[in-house]
Amino acid sequence: MPRRRYDQYCAAARALDTVGDRWTLLIVRELLAGPRRYTDLHADLPGVSTDVLASRLKDMERDGLTTRRKLPPPGAVSVYELTPRGLELLPVLTALADWGAPALADRRPTDALRAHWFAIPLARRLEDLGANVVEVRLDEGVFHVRTDNGRPLYGDGPADRPDATLTLDTGTCIAISEGRISVKDGVREGLVVLEIPPV
Repeated sequence: MPRRRYDQYCAAARALDTVGDRWTLLIVRELLAGPRRYTDLHADLPGVSTDVLASRLKDMERDGLTTRRKLPPPGAVSVYELTPRGLELLPVLTALADWGAPALADRRPTDALRAHWFAIPLARRLEDLGANVVEVRLDEGVFHVRTDNGRPLYGDGPADRPDATLTLDTGTCIAISEGRISVKDGVREGLVVLEIPPV
């Protein structure tokens, strides 16, 4: 099936020609964690069919947003990763997360949730900690975020050697992500446990 295009000589329309299909930006969100296997992408994108995921990845590769490579043995599996052009979508996803944050007021019973989905909106709010790698512990799971513009931006699970660890609930995480409360205020109010390992 040929891709639909807007056929408008407009930068926004051209951008949407490339990333406007359903699932594309969410695939980018997942790949900001670094190279991912197809099966891992499928697991962290609840609701996407295998056909749609395969089609989007093919389109993204053709459009220069992603590349596919084979890991050396013993892994010997293919992984997808963002190209420099794909990485340029981080500010777009950050802006979309900011715009969509008020809609997180109530979690619907059908809503899937992965802890690392909070990484993008939270990352810039953690820069004041002076920590390059921050581990974040929520009831829903653990992820870690890089605040030093390093790559990958985040990762699922604990960090090897975090510079700081935050333990908080989802509501507080959302409040910090939206800028309604700072990490320091959260610590002071007892909503956040901040641990910094000794040097």
